[in-house]
Amino acid sequence: MTLDEAIKSLMALQAKLAAYGHAMGLLFYDGATTAPKGTAANRGQTMSILSEEHYKLTTGGETVALLEFLDAHKSELNEKQQRMVFLLIKDIRNMQKIPMDEYVAYQQLLVEADDVWHRAKETSDFALFEPVLEKIFETNIRFAHYCAPEKDPYDYWLSEYEDGLTMAQCDEFFATLREHIVPLLKKIKEKPQVDDAMLHGHFPEEKQAQLSDYLMRTMGLDLDHVGLSTTEHPFTTSLGSHFDERITTHYLEENFASSMFSVIHEGGHALYDTGSADDLAYTVLDGGVSMGIHESQSRFYENLLGRSRAFTGFVFPKLCEAVRELHEAFEDAIGKKARRFMQVDYAYQTLDNLPDGLTAPEGREKPLGTAHAVWCAKELTAGCPIAVINADDFYGADAFRKMYDYLASAQDDDKFRYCMVGYQVENTLTENGTVSRGVCTADENGLLAHIIERTAIHRDADGVIRYDADGDAPAGEIARGTPVSLNLWGFTPSFLPSLDDGLREFFAGKLPDNPMKAEYYLPFAVDALIKDGKATAKVLTTDSRWYGVTYREDKPTICAAVAAMTENGDYPADL
Repeated sequence: MTLDEAIKSLMALQAKLAAYGHAMGLLFYDGATTAPKGTAANRGQTMSILSEEHYKLTTGGETVALLEFLDAHKSELNEKQQRMVFLLIKDIRNMQKIPMDEYVAYQQLLVEADDVWHRAKETSDFALFEPVLEKIFETNIRFAHYCAPEKDPYDYWLSEYEDGLTMAQCDEFFATLREHIVPLLKKIKEKPQVDDAMLHGHFPEEKQAQLSDYLMRTMGLDLDHVGLSTTEHPFTTSLGSHFDERITTHYLEENFASSMFSVIHEGGHALYDTGSADDLAYTVLDGGVSMGIHESQSRFYENLLGRSRAFTGFVFPKLCEAVRELHEAFEDAIGKKARRFMQVDYAYQTLDNLPDGLTAPEGREKPLGTAHAVWCAKELTAGCPIAVINADDFYGADAFRKMYDYLASAQDDDKFRYCMVGYQVENTLTENGTVSRGVCTADENGLLAHIIERTAIHRDADGVIRYDADGDAPAGEIARGTPVSLNLWGFTPSFLPSLDDGLREFFAGKLPDNPMKAEYYLPFAVDALIKDGKATAKVLTTDSRWYGVTYREDKPTICAAVAAMTENGDYPADL
């Protein structure tokens, strides 16, 4: 046998092993998702035959001879081929130590165990599952003694899932974590807990399924190669290769967040698998390199991205659209409190809510921007002056008084007469990092002339407020007292009708250049009206201190400031 012939045989061997794995994986996936409850024995019968053939192929003399030949010529193999041979020999050496009848029986046991576990889970009956679980433990301990009699069985299996990992390393690692996490958790529990009432309510499964589809597309998953089903406990599996990835979730109609985060988590697994190079398909190198790396990717998407403020803010409009029942939870958590002081109505920003004749680009998921969001409230605000704010900023009472006083008497004449509240730049900074602000210039009449967006604004040790260079724009200073915009705008009733024309211009102009991401922002809409000579915007200055959670470390400062204002009588204690 020549080396070229051996390499071709190596690839053919792996393709056969992948095909057996594909068939057995389908049996497992079917059993965990859509198979009728009484079909476990039928799958077990098929699994026993497939696993026996898989065992014979893996440990057969022809396979062993091929791999030993390639191992003897490994210096002539490329890096990928060497790794394939190494992993196959390692697996074969272990499998040869396990009697075939015990290996086949174990595969049947796993089919039975999965069926029993699902029934036990549904009825909360651990006693039903306990005997099967004991058999699984006993078998794994016995297999570990076969393969590595010199090792503790737990050390053997740890190393199989994460090469080289031992109990001693885990004990040391978790002891370090425990030393820091336990005191931290104790401190967290001693603090007031977040009110998560809005996560609980009634969320129909079909609405959650729509949200799952949106989340998968938003994550960048190719839905032609990644499928989603429901099961008792979510998991991800590859069928044959990374060209066919399946993820699962479990919908709880009283808590949509459970499935939302499981889809993001399992989607992270799928992204990692589908990122494999295509030339590795149907080989032992396809998919993830280890369980640890695999889990790091899923946890990264679920916890660092999925639970971030940026991501939740991005998907919130879609949550309201796909899970409209979120309205009830939001009303319970926030709306009812506000309703004690004012009338509360809700508008939804959706991609199909547009002026007549306009249609969102096919495949678009991202909201169309803040100006469109305001336009979506047109039916609730028709004929009324309106103020627009960011929901996550604290503007201060003085700013709202000035906005109210202006709008109470504002009248359009030959131009639309709008306004904005300008904060002194020094009152909008945080000690925990930099901020971005719209730096305003007003004319001699106090009307907004233009806004320049400055990024990375900060106060240096010398007390001077500076901003960093941004692209072609050089770094510079901002004088104390300079007004900046924090998106607190006031409009007469003429504004919403004007957005009809603005949206049409946006759809004809900027949107075609970036159909999936371009947004129609509120400041852009105002700026266009001012430049066209149709509107003015009075800059209302305030001495109020702005508060916002730009950084996690900002929260204690805000809590202390609100508490002080409450104690001073600026706000009622039961607000």
